[in-house]
Amino acid sequence: MKKRLAIAVACAAFTACGVNPVTGEKEIQFVSEAQELAIGRQQYAPMRQVEGGDFDVLPQLTAYVSGVGQKLAAVSDRKLPYEFVVLDNSVPNAWALPGGKIAVNRGLLTELTSEAELAAVLGHEIVHAAARHGAKAQERGTIMQAGMAAAQIGAAVGGMDAGLANLALGGASIGLQMVQMRYGRDQELESDHYGMKYMKLAGYDPWGAVTLQETFLRLASGKGAKPQGWLEGLFASHPPSQERLDRNRAYASELGRSGTIGADTYAAVVKPLLAMKPGYDKYDEAIAAARKKELDKAQALALEAARLLPREGRAQQLLGDLAVAQGRPKESLGHFQKAQSLNPDYFGSYLGAGIASYKLGDRAAAATAFERSAQLLPTAAAAYYLGAIARDRGDRAVALQHFKAAAGSGSTYGNEAAEEYVRLDLPENPGNYVAALVQTDATGKAYVIIENRAPVALANIVVTPVLVDANGRVLQQGSAVQIRGPVPAGERASAAISTGNLTAEQLRFLKARVESARLAQ
Repeated sequence: MKKRLAIAVACAAFTACGVNPVTGEKEIQFVSEAQELAIGRQQYAPMRQVEGGDFDVLPQLTAYVSGVGQKLAAVSDRKLPYEFVVLDNSVPNAWALPGGKIAVNRGLLTELTSEAELAAVLGHEIVHAAARHGAKAQERGTIMQAGMAAAQIGAAVGGMDAGLANLALGGASIGLQMVQMRYGRDQELESDHYGMKYMKLAGYDPWGAVTLQETFLRLASGKGAKPQGWLEGLFASHPPSQERLDRNRAYASELGRSGTIGADTYAAVVKPLLAMKPGYDKYDEAIAAARKKELDKAQALALEAARLLPREGRAQQLLGDLAVAQGRPKESLGHFQKAQSLNPDYFGSYLGAGIASYKLGDRAAAATAFERSAQLLPTAAAAYYLGAIARDRGDRAVALQHFKAAAGSGSTYGNEAAEEYVRLDLPENPGNYVAALVQTDATGKAYVIIENRAPVALANIVVTPVLVDANGRVLQQGSAVQIRGPVPAGERASAAISTGNLTAEQLRFLKARVESARLAQ
């Protein structure tokens, strides 16, 4: 009651007030439906790349999931351009973006037991989209952090993130926040409730949502035997609870236990995926070994995964990544090319091929691979290397553009890109990186004080004191002073300067002009 009253008062104060299309309740809406749709369109492709790429090995599986999803979407309270995709990811998870863009990991599909349970998962995600849960998160962020840049969220890229860990650049950072967001209690209960309603309307037995939650709660309580992946995946963003289970039981009983369960149908559809699971288990073990720098073990496991998964490009990509990490870039290219032939629309193999080609000195091939990788998913690694290639051919403007894009990621590649950006830009624009002013002490002695605002240490900073008039015009300049340094990033340094016969009034108009600086060795 208090919550509804608060919303009513807020709606009276703001013009951005609307009605939730699922619950029918009034709510403040700063994100329009057009904006929701735009977010979904913009984020869906990069988020699928970040989360493993589309699972193309069994296209019939995606068709089946999409068919179930569209049955539920057809009876939902909000008509959106719903899309459903299966991702090549072993972590059991599902997520929804604003605008009805929904994804399910293959790792979750191996754990379900019926089409009704799949319908419960998809119905739940449909409600997250239809009830504007992602949009509401955006609105809260807009209210609390107006004018602030979205935080960059780390994403493992390539098959072996120990060697290719980067941050996805651009809008994917927003999508990552949404996907990794932990929904609140009310939103989870709401999604369960209306998702079960959609199940019933679409002809499914709503008890599937009960058996699903029973399994989830058992696993979350430690009574099951499932691995940590559950805690990293579905449970991180959709925490199960006894309250959710009890409410699902009560509502399923109210709706009536009738409709399709589809255990046999589901088993038949996922049978090929289950047959491939030993290969994916080997692949996941290889990834874990690679992260621990156990490269020989990782390679043996990756070879076994590739044997068990002859149509899966990720195993070949991992073999390529391992070959690069072990100093065999020429050998890696064959693996990357095979990965591209098996999965031509996943960025990781192109990124790996670009790095291998760069190490081999083939800049043309490297640029082509990096550009294709960046088209699929902009990453700090691709931007850094494209900057380096442009720098080496003397194209300063293009190099600065790429280094600037990579520098904001906070990754290892981002740090290297930031240094390269400064190295290229510093000679022409030293004042962009060094702030300088003149101050006097109690005795009237003058000092030039500088602050290093570059992300790297600087040295040999040359500053000239200049006397200006009230309009900023230079009247005269003094002798340049040099601060040898090094001056670390964010630190200050000072040097005494001669003021000659300047009066106290003139000292007020004494400024400092940064002439030059260089990167510290």
